[in-house]
Amino acid sequence: MLAKIAAIVLGSSISAGIHLYLWFRIIRAAHLPRRWYIAATVGLVALFLSIPLTTSSRMYAPELSAKLGWIALPWMAVAGLTLVALIAIDVARWIGQLGRRSLGGPAAPRTLSRRQFLTRATGGAALAVGGASVGRGMLEARGEHQVVDVEVRLAKLPRALDGFSIVQLSDLHVGMTIDRAFVQRVVDRANQLAPDLIVLTGDLVDGKVADLRDEIAPLSQLRAPHGVFAVTGNHEYYSGADEWIAEVTRLGARYLRNQRVAIGGAEGFDLAGVDDYTAAGWPGHGEDLAAALANRDPSRAVVLLAHQPRQVRRTAGHGVDLQLSGHTHGGQIWPWHYIVKLQQGGLLGGRYDYQGTQLYVSRGCGYWGPPVRVLAPLEIPRIILRAA
Repeated sequence: MLAKIAAIVLGSSISAGIHLYLWFRIIRAAHLPRRWYIAATVGLVALFLSIPLTTSSRMYAPELSAKLGWIALPWMAVAGLTLVALIAIDVARWIGQLGRRSLGGPAAPRTLSRRQFLTRATGGAALAVGGASVGRGMLEARGEHQVVDVEVRLAKLPRALDGFSIVQLSDLHVGMTIDRAFVQRVVDRANQLAPDLIVLTGDLVDGKVADLRDEIAPLSQLRAPHGVFAVTGNHEYYSGADEWIAEVTRLGARYLRNQRVAIGGAEGFDLAGVDDYTAAGWPGHGEDLAAALANRDPSRAVVLLAHQPRQVRRTAGHGVDLQLSGHTHGGQIWPWHYIVKLQQGGLLGGRYDYQGTQLYVSRGCGYWGPPVRVLAPLEIPRIILRAA
């Protein structure tokens, strides 16, 4: 709970800082006529307040959150990308000014009208860039899922299972702007791939079971000969992990909570799963890799489900052949993906080899917060296991 409160405070502080900069740079510095100045300031404050109202109301007023979400959450992305555009413009102007001074050229006259024009023009350009990027990103986030085929060679995989396919669904984030129709599209696409096994690698929901039970119901239609398995993500813990584990289990998935199962019988491989990296503070929860791998046959290949890619640091050295993770959304919105990449130790999306353990990080089949993806398309990975 303390971690959640800290995250809310940090997020609100960052949002406040972004909006304050936008107000100073686009509104105050532009010397707008008084009525436009007041209207723009009030509008910016209202948009700023709509963000915490939307994110907090999802737990006690989900219908309100869903409606506000289509205004507040795209604006969140517009504000962030406009900030990036403004900084890029201002840095370029500053470098240009320094260059002119270093060459001894005459300084351009800085009349008030010229400053007004440049401030308004660059502010408008930054808003246009932010708005256009978000418009394109919304089409990306609500569009078709890319099916990404990933062939992984496992030295211990029996030849009889060469070509065994695993469809990975991660970071669906049902709630606010992701509804039953979106979930149905994901389920239909996964089933069309006719995988041998389906895995759900966390962050399926953003809200309570009572509010989202109907929205997530299509998950009961997932079909694979070797079953559907799941692990928890950090957002399950924000939304009531025990209740969601029970509900998703009722829909037909089996949670691997620091557990391991045999896939394909005696001549197969082991599938293991661990609780999310952040689960340690929750009673009865917490990552326990030792329990998941206890008494395993070292001659069998192990595929591990772990929501966050940084969990591979603990996985390495335990004989895990492949780890499947999500969490990052591939960064979701460029260039803010650098923050996600830093938080996960450089593990953002795609394939990695970490000290002998192969890792695949899915960009996810949903999105969190803004219904926007910039240079990080939706994906459904199909992991194809190959015998070495």
